[in-house]
Amino acid sequence: MGLLDGFIFKIADQPWEIDAVNALNYKTFVEEIPQHAPNPEGKLADKFHEENTYIVCVHEAKKVLAGMIAFRDKRPFSLDAKLPDLDSYLPPERSLCEIRLLAVEEEYRYTRISQGLIATLVQHAIDCGHDLAVISGTVRQIKLYKFLGFVPFGPLVGAEGAQYQPMYLTLEAYKDLKGRSRAFAKDEPELANDDTLLFNFLPGPVDFSRQVQEVYGEKPCSHRGNAFAKDFQKARELLCGLTQARQVEILMGTGTLANDAVAAQLSLLCQTGLILVSGEFGRRLVRNANGAKLFFHTLEVPEGQAFARAQIEQILNKHSDIEWIWGVHCETSTGVLNDLEMYKEVCAARGIKLCLDCISSIGTVPVDLSGVYLASGTSGKGLASIAGLSMVFHNHDLESAPDDIPCVLDLGLYQEEGGIPFTVQSNLVYALLAALESHDWSKRFSEVRKWSKSIRRKLAEIDVPILAADACAMPAVITIALPEIHSSETIGDKLKEHGVLISYRSHYLLERNWIQACMMGAEHRPSDKFVRLLKKELKR
Repeated sequence: MGLLDGFIFKIADQPWEIDAVNALNYKTFVEEIPQHAPNPEGKLADKFHEENTYIVCVHEAKKVLAGMIAFRDKRPFSLDAKLPDLDSYLPPERSLCEIRLLAVEEEYRYTRISQGLIATLVQHAIDCGHDLAVISGTVRQIKLYKFLGFVPFGPLVGAEGAQYQPMYLTLEAYKDLKGRSRAFAKDEPELANDDTLLFNFLPGPVDFSRQVQEVYGEKPCSHRGNAFAKDFQKARELLCGLTQARQVEILMGTGTLANDAVAAQLSLLCQTGLILVSGEFGRRLVRNANGAKLFFHTLEVPEGQAFARAQIEQILNKHSDIEWIWGVHCETSTGVLNDLEMYKEVCAARGIKLCLDCISSIGTVPVDLSGVYLASGTSGKGLASIAGLSMVFHNHDLESAPDDIPCVLDLGLYQEEGGIPFTVQSNLVYALLAALESHDWSKRFSEVRKWSKSIRRKLAEIDVPILAADACAMPAVITIALPEIHSSETIGDKLKEHGVLISYRSHYLLERNWIQACMMGAEHRPSDKFVRLLKKELKR
């Protein structure tokens, strides 16, 4: 976009960025355009500051702000106060947002920063499900706005010396601009169908970062090389640091393979266990256990519910032969997150070994595996890497058992061979390492919680039945039990046509008429468009 080296477009999320936004706001709309009265601080916080999302062009290393623009989608807009009956000027049946406060520092005005700010903001608006933006454009820049596809409407607003022309920009006009302007088309992702970017709310495959994609595309290296072995151990250390487990073995394969490896280890104990079932993935643990010829009892609760301490203790009191418990931390099928700390307390008090399927929880919520006997995970969900690696965490040393279990499931063999007893695809390991190194996990967990709170509130506003109650909800998984008058398959297909990818094709979802929206990947896609389209389909 014609930027100086080191400048990027982003959503302002750092204190210094917000401070710089207020300073530039003052320079532009007090000193340059006399719209507001001066003040001694030399800073101006917009009256809608708490509701604005600021798109900025910054040099992060030097902490320099080159330009800004504000996005807002809460009515009434500022234009509502300036232009009565605003909607009468606009194309009908549109999802509206407002663009405000476009400002660029004087020394950067001869670059394409204005275009870049608008392009970034428009893409953010699209991500939020909007297809029309209104703006009060300064009369000094009418030519620029018209080039960008904005359509003037209504009379001028504002006072003398600070006059603005109301304008709107449609999604169609923006797509046309991208087609005719190399500056806007450059490095921009392609649009999906005739609508917008793909919104990936699948539990997998997930969106991953550019760093993950880049290292995955590099030339593979030998899994026996010294450099790879060192990086492989670094990935293991980061996994253990994330989960508080002492050790982890990385396997080539899916999460199901990791659960088979857990079952194989349990078979070596020759003890009776308990499997906790509250949905599809609890039932899959039963199949893993049957395949390993394990002896076990089962405890089942209705789908959509979490296990209570009293339920587990009651069955333990009834069956004194139980020596291990195996359950799912996040029951992905229902969107329920079980109480890990309660599990650990119950097992520790009775000297019972606890095993967990943490495939959907690791990387999306804090997971403390200290004291857990065995736990499974995978690269292709919450860790936001490429599917193909699975892992088993443990806090005790393992011994190989070549005469009792298959080699690929023999976790003791993995430990004895430094984690690499067989061929490991180096690109998958480096992709996982890039994902582990690029995430601020505290921030990641906070973003997932915010996304969950937001989407659950929006769905409640349109009376959509979420299966898991707030008290036991997995933040990264929203399972919706649709009324019988609607078809989950039809709604899933319709959303897909508009670029919104949700989970609905799994047999257990189709059987129950459920759909799911998940936040597993690295990209944080707002839920607005999903909710808007779902609301529309449910009204049919």
